Amino acid sequence: MRSRITNREEPYYVLLDEVQYAISDEEMRGEEPPRLYGVLNGLLRMRNVDVYVTGSNSKMLSTNVMTEFRGRGDEVRVRPLSFAEFMQAYDGDVQHGWAEYVMFGGMPLTLSMRSDEQKSLYLKNLFEETYLKDIVSRNGLRRSQELDDLVDVLASSIGALTNPPKIKATFASVLHSGISTNTIMQYIGHLEDAFVIEEARRFDVKGRKYIGSPKKYYFEDMGLRNARLGFCQIEQTHIMENIVYNELRTRGYNVDVGVVDRRGTSEGVPYRKRLEVDFVANLGNRRCYIQSAYQLPTPEKVAQEKPRCSRSTTASRRSSSYATWSNPSATSTASSR
Repeated sequence: MRSRITNREEPYYVLLDEVQYAISDEEMRGEEPPRLYGVLNGLLRMRNVDVYVTGSNSKMLSTNVMTEFRGRGDEVRVRPLSFAEFMQAYDGDVQHGWAEYVMFGGMPLTLSMRSDEQKSLYLKNLFEETYLKDIVSRNGLRRSQELDDLVDVLASSIGALTNPPKIKATFASVLHSGISTNTIMQYIGHLEDAFVIEEARRFDVKGRKYIGSPKKYYFEDMGLRNARLGFCQIEQTHIMENIVYNELRTRGYNVDVGVVDRRGTSEGVPYRKRLEVDFVANLGNRRCYIQSAYQLPTPEKVAQEKPRCSRSTTASRRSSSYATWSNPSATSTASSR
């Protein structure tokens, strides 16, 4: 490689793709730094060389490579296409584009495929042959069936609060499996490292603090999630929520699930009701409270959704405003400060 860099004045660009395959398991377990680090260090000393390292494992890139070269590089997260990006390449109107995006997600290659069969087969193979096999191989998993079952459980419950003990109970009652809570936590971590899912923690808006479990898990691409379930569980409400979450993350927000306690009296009896705000999104000093709803067909439905955001802004002592935007038959209500 260095022999090709013959001119110290001209710019050179070095691209190393799927870098996780350049570091062996033995090197990762050893005390000495992997050989790749020496190669990168040598290139970084050359002022006319720009080095781009890419990979599909967040632990390998963020924890290992970026830690080794802290202060000498920037991390850029590349996500599946957002709906706006998807529509820039989609040949059709927004209604059909939304239906396509909900079903097949934002993997760019699907836009070049003509038939639903092609897209379905591609996404299924991508998930099974690339994502899952990489997780099993990289982490030396012996019981891949348990990982498969966990993916199915998480894919079936997007938008639902859960935690490892709850998942363990599901394994025991439905799958008759004795998988441990620790194993479930490790597998969830592997799925996050492989950019399959992301975790959203609960945030007490009034108390301004994080609450422990349960949490929510969202898939980074709906096409992969749907392919995993054989395109059978197309629940528009939950998919809409997942897509809104991904959109916020694409825009750079840190996203939590909001919790607001509502107190009052009914017939002289005091009560306390815990309401959920779908998302509390933070970007710098900006905070947004977002309630996602696939449809707002009646005034009653609007009245049900809006107080959650208004209670949130009241608890934070911020003024509230509401914006409603629509995709075909789909609506989200947002309150921002």
